Amino acid sequence: MAGKQFIEFYYNQFDSDRNSLASLYRDQSMLTFESASVLGVKDIVEKLTSLPFEKVKHQVSTLDAQPGMIEGSVVILVTGQLLVSHQDPELRKAPIEATQVLTKLLLQVDEEQRPMNYTQAFQLAQENGQYFVFNDVFKLVYG
Repeated sequence: MAGKQFIEFYYNQFDSDRNSLASLYRDQSMLTFESASVLGVKDIVEKLTSLPFEKVKHQVSTLDAQPGMIEGSVVILVTGQLLVSHQDPELRKAPIEATQVLTKLLLQVDEEQRPMNYTQAFQLAQENGQYFVFNDVFKLVYG
């Protein structure tokens, strides 16, 4: 149950105010977003708030959770779809190139509401009885 509750809370916060996610990470937390890794609360929140879209909506398709190796930890795997929007109309017109797929595909989703498939894995750990994100790995799924 912790997995489902966490994911609902996390994506509600992400979709409404990414700055509010800071409380879910710690200095030892790591985020890998499309192969770019950052460590620590400050850098993680900076990465999440600098993503190239204004609004986003996560639609969860599947959610699987298992107990982690360390007592009280939880491993969560999510698949789903993203709907995003962006404020720069010039970038929306740019052609899609393989090396710039993330930004350009995310920007194309906006106008036509074509969802992007994604997968995200979390490892939650406990500190003083509260869960926090120890590991967070996000990837868009192409094809």
